[in-house]
Amino acid sequence: MSAMDPTEVFRQEASELFEVLEGALLDLGQRPDDRELVDSAFRALHTIKGSGAMFGFDKVASFTHEFETAFDRVRKGEIKPTQELISVALAAKDYIRALIEDPQSTDDIIGDGILDDLKRFVSSDQPAAPVAEIAEAPPLAPAESKQAGWHLYLEFESHILRNGSNPLDLLEDLCKLGPCFVVPVTDGIPFLDEMEPEDCYLKWDVKLHAACDKDAIDDVFMFVSDEMKLTLSPLEHVEAPAPAPLFLLLDEEPVAEMPVPVVEAAAAPVAAQPVARAEPKSEAKPEPKAEAKRDDRGIATVRVQAERLDELMDRVGELVIAQARLTQLAASGSDLSIKMIAEEIERLASSLRDTTMGARMVPIGSLFGRFRRLIHDLSRDLSKPVEFVTTGEDTELDKTMIECLADPLVHLIRNAIDHGIEDTSTRTANGKTEQGRIELAAVHSGAQVLVTVKDNGGGLNTARIRAKAEEQGLIAAGAVLSDHEIHQFLFHPGFSTAQTISALSGRGVGMDVVKRTIENMRGSIDLSTRPGQGTTVTLRLPLTLAIIEGLLIRVGEGRYIIPLSAVEECIELTAEDERSRGRNFLNVRGNLVPFLRLREIMSSSGTPDRHQKTIIISTGETHVGLVADQIIGNHQTVIKSLSKLHSDVTIFSGATILGDGTAALILDVAQLVMLAQSKVEKQHISEAA
Repeated sequence: MSAMDPTEVFRQEASELFEVLEGALLDLGQRPDDRELVDSAFRALHTIKGSGAMFGFDKVASFTHEFETAFDRVRKGEIKPTQELISVALAAKDYIRALIEDPQSTDDIIGDGILDDLKRFVSSDQPAAPVAEIAEAPPLAPAESKQAGWHLYLEFESHILRNGSNPLDLLEDLCKLGPCFVVPVTDGIPFLDEMEPEDCYLKWDVKLHAACDKDAIDDVFMFVSDEMKLTLSPLEHVEAPAPAPLFLLLDEEPVAEMPVPVVEAAAAPVAAQPVARAEPKSEAKPEPKAEAKRDDRGIATVRVQAERLDELMDRVGELVIAQARLTQLAASGSDLSIKMIAEEIERLASSLRDTTMGARMVPIGSLFGRFRRLIHDLSRDLSKPVEFVTTGEDTELDKTMIECLADPLVHLIRNAIDHGIEDTSTRTANGKTEQGRIELAAVHSGAQVLVTVKDNGGGLNTARIRAKAEEQGLIAAGAVLSDHEIHQFLFHPGFSTAQTISALSGRGVGMDVVKRTIENMRGSIDLSTRPGQGTTVTLRLPLTLAIIEGLLIRVGEGRYIIPLSAVEECIELTAEDERSRGRNFLNVRGNLVPFLRLREIMSSSGTPDRHQKTIIISTGETHVGLVADQIIGNHQTVIKSLSKLHSDVTIFSGATILGDGTAALILDVAQLVMLAQSKVEKQHISEAA
C-alpha cells in the first residue's frame, strides 16, 4: 500500500479551505457586520499560508500573507466589506487556488494587480484606528491609567509538536506586539530515559509590555487555542526591558538572572504572579472534555481515496454476482443446509452492499455550495440582483452521481438567470421585487432523488419556442402540439431562443448537454412553467450508478433487466389487446397507455408465450407498457458498462451477469419511452392521412 503524496494531501485540504473561504466571503457580502465570518475567512487564509510554507508552496505563503495584510483593516473593524472588495477577495482566492493546483498557468503580474486592487479598496481617508486614538489621547488620571501590558502563562498540550505547531514561532509572533520578557518553566521536564522526543514539556511565563487588547493576543494563539491553556492578567505600568533575542530564552544562565530586575521594579506584578499561576490549575478540569472531543473527531472522520471506494464497490459487485450463483445452485438442489447457508450469504451480501453504498454517499450540499459563486458572478455581470436559496443539502447521493450532476446544474442555473430572471426595470413594471430568486432543492422520493431548479422569472415563452421550432423545420406549421410537447424542443441539439449569441447563451448547447447527461445517469427531466411566475426543472435521479434493484424478464430466449424504480405495475396482456395489433394501446383503468412488443424490438424468433405479460414503466408523467414473455422476478443488478462498439445501441444502458454466468442487458427506460412516443406520433400521422 503506497502512502499518499504529502503535497496531494495539502491540495485536498486546501480545496476544503477554499470552500470555507469562498462561503465566508460570499456570506460577508450579505452580512458585512458578522464578525464570525471575518474570523472564519482569516482562519482559512492563515491555515493555507502556514501549510503552504510547510509543503514548499512559497508563492502561496507570500501571496496569502499579503492578502491577509491588505484585508486586516476589515478584521479590525476599521472598514466594512463592500461588494467590490468581496469581488476582489474572491479573485485573490482564485489566484491562490491556481498557484496550488496549476502554478504554470499563473503570472506574477496578475497577482500583483489583485493585491493592488485589494490595497486600493481597503485604503481610505478614515480616521486612525481606535488603538492609535487611545495612544494619542491625553493621559488619564492615575486612578484610570491604562495598564501597560499583560502577564501570560502558557502551557501547551504535549502533542502540539506532532501537529506541526512550534511554540517558539508563536512566541516570535507575540514579540511583534511589543517587548516581551520570556521565562521558560522547566519543572515539567522528565528524566532523559523517560522523555518522548516528540512531546513538549516546557511552559512559558511571559510579560508583554505593550498597550494591546486581549483580542490581539488571542489572535496569536488562534489556531492552537484547543491545544493549550492561556492565563492572562494585566500588568501595571513598568519600564519595558530591552527585547532579548529568542534564541537566548532557553539558556539556563540568563533565566536565573533575567527575572530579578523585573520583579524588583514593581510590587504589583509580584502579587499578581501567584494568581496567574493558580488559574491554570482551575482550568485543568475542562481539559479532558476538550481532549475527548478531539478524539471523537479523529474517530468519526477518516480520509479515504475515492479510488479505494470504487475498488471496494467493484469487489462487492463481484460478491453479489457470486451470491446470486450460489442461490441459484441451492435452489436447484434439495440440501436444506446448503439452502440455509445460501440465504445467510444473501443476507450478509445485501447488508455489505448497503453499507458500501452508504460509504459512497455524499451530501448534495457539497455540490450546492459551488453554485453560490456562479450566481454571485452572473448576478454582477448581468446586473440582475439574485437571491440564492438552497434546501435539502443533507440529501445524500452517490459520489459518482454528484460528479456527473455538476455540469447539468451549471447550465440550468445559467439559463435561469440569463433567460428566466427579468432585468430590474421589467420586474418593477410587472409588480415584482427587484431581486430575482433561484431555488435549488433536493429531496428523496423512494429509490430516487429529485433535484429541482426553480426561478421566479417570466416563465417559458411557448409561442417563441414554437416559432423557433417551425423556423428550424422541427415541426410543420400549424401542427397540433401540447405545451409540454413544445417545451421538449428546448432539449433539441442546436435549439436556442436567444436573440443574440453571447458568452452565456445563444448556441443551443446547454439544455442538450443537460438531457444527454441526465439520461446517461438513467434519470429523467420534468419541465413545468407558469407564465409570468417562473419555471421549475426537476431532475429525477437514481441513488447510485453501481448496484440497483431490477426486474428480470424473458423475451424469447433472451433475458433482460428493467430498473425496478421505473416499474409501476405488471398486468397480463389480454386476448382483446392481442387482436388490436394496429393500435398498440392498452386500456388501464380507463387510461390509454401505449405499449411496445419487446419481441419485435429484439427480433426474437419462435412462438410467443400464450400468456404474455405487460410491464408498465414510467418516466415523469409518461407511461408505457413493455410486453414480455415471462416475468422471472426481482434481481440485484450489478451494472457493467457496455463497450464503445455498442454505443449506437440506444435502448440498452448497460449489462449485468446473472447467477448462471450468462449476461443480461439492462433496458434504458427513457429511450424506450421516446421510442413509444415516436410510434404514437407516426400512428397519428397515418390516421390523419
